[in-house]
Amino acid sequence: MHGAGVSSRSGVAVFCLVFLPFALGHYLSCLLRGVNAVLTAELLGAIALTPAQLGLLTSAFFLAFALVQLPIGMALDRYGPRTVQLWLLALAALGVWLFSRGHSFAELMWARAMMGAGLGGCFMAAVKAISCAIAPVRLPSVHGYLIAVGGLGAATATMPVKLALHYTDWRGVFLGLALAALAIGLLIRLLSPVLPAPVVAMNKVSKVSKVRVWSVYRDPGFRRTIALILLPHTVFFGVQGLWVGRWLADVGGLSDVSVAYFLYLGMAAVIFGAIGMGMLTEWAGRRAIEPMQVAAAGIVLFVAVQVAMAFNVVPSLPMLSVLFTLLGTVTGLEYAIVAQSMPASLTGRAATCLNLLIFTGAFLVQAGFGLILGCWPLNSLQQYPPQAYQVAFGVLAALQLPGLAMFFIHRYRRAGPSGKMAACTAAMINSKEDYETRSLWTSRQGKTGPDR
Repeated sequence: MHGAGVSSRSGVAVFCLVFLPFALGHYLSCLLRGVNAVLTAELLGAIALTPAQLGLLTSAFFLAFALVQLPIGMALDRYGPRTVQLWLLALAALGVWLFSRGHSFAELMWARAMMGAGLGGCFMAAVKAISCAIAPVRLPSVHGYLIAVGGLGAATATMPVKLALHYTDWRGVFLGLALAALAIGLLIRLLSPVLPAPVVAMNKVSKVSKVRVWSVYRDPGFRRTIALILLPHTVFFGVQGLWVGRWLADVGGLSDVSVAYFLYLGMAAVIFGAIGMGMLTEWAGRRAIEPMQVAAAGIVLFVAVQVAMAFNVVPSLPMLSVLFTLLGTVTGLEYAIVAQSMPASLTGRAATCLNLLIFTGAFLVQAGFGLILGCWPLNSLQQYPPQAYQVAFGVLAALQLPGLAMFFIHRYRRAGPSGKMAACTAAMINSKEDYETRSLWTSRQGKTGPDR
């Protein structure tokens, strides 16, 4: 196993030895990322937390997750995902165990941050391993499957966790999750093949790493991608992980059980949305439609849902919460678009550079949303008024509009001055040329070669 190249294995072997073990890590990461949204009542009952402390406690995961991205990216490219994931999941298991034993806000926050640091490599390790196992043209669909597994983890953090509380308390839930983190780390270590590491002199590692990380941020394709998708991605992660549930309870008046149910439906929608988005992107690619165009159309709908949420029309709140998570899956295309445009030796660093921006943004969105809500006083039930949520959702929607406007202006300028049928035709021709020549370009960059 250790010396064999991944590309020589059958599809079943790649699924069992590469996709499945790493996907389980991403599953656990998404579960732990959103579990506090369901355990809010239990945490507030066990520990004297204010709503502001609850927001900071939950968003500590995102901040720690973001801070470890660049070191993890360098480690993935140098040592490979198999070795890196074992140590990171061991750290995550320690953080989850400490969280289960926490009795104060400070203890819980540091344990939550340790969780975020330990789980910071789950998605990128999977991307790194998968990128050298399949053809680049299949990355959007396989990334869709990976995101769907993450959606399953997020769905498990809703109703299933609520049902588990009938048999144990929240501390028992986290103890079980700590054991799961250790088990997944060992599974990756035992099953996944070793990826070849680059031969780089030790005294040159730091310099090469800095140059390559900087080259990711300087890449025009990377900058165009984040200009369109980054803010919607941070909004999706930041709001879905905590505030959608509070919105349903505070504005819609739903019970804790009903909130957990609709969060579960939303996360189930992520599974189908991610798979469908990958299939749609491949279908569009065969018709000379770029993944960026698919992403732009989805983000238009995603922002429209946020505008609708700002109106707080109570009967439609559950439907809008599900649509928010369903359409939010379009932001997952960001990873596939970046992976397609980068040479193989930079896939780990590119994914982690992207995650650094996404999770830093998610931290700011989650904390900023709470700061906006805090401008209004809580009522006797510790609920924020509907007007507070209107302003918060309105601000988020407004922040995403410039990126959309820049994308469509750029498309219009590429197409020509007419802006009519000729513009559409020229854009399709450009898209078709980009799609047909991308595999040649990535091949010259070493995309289809061994992952280093």
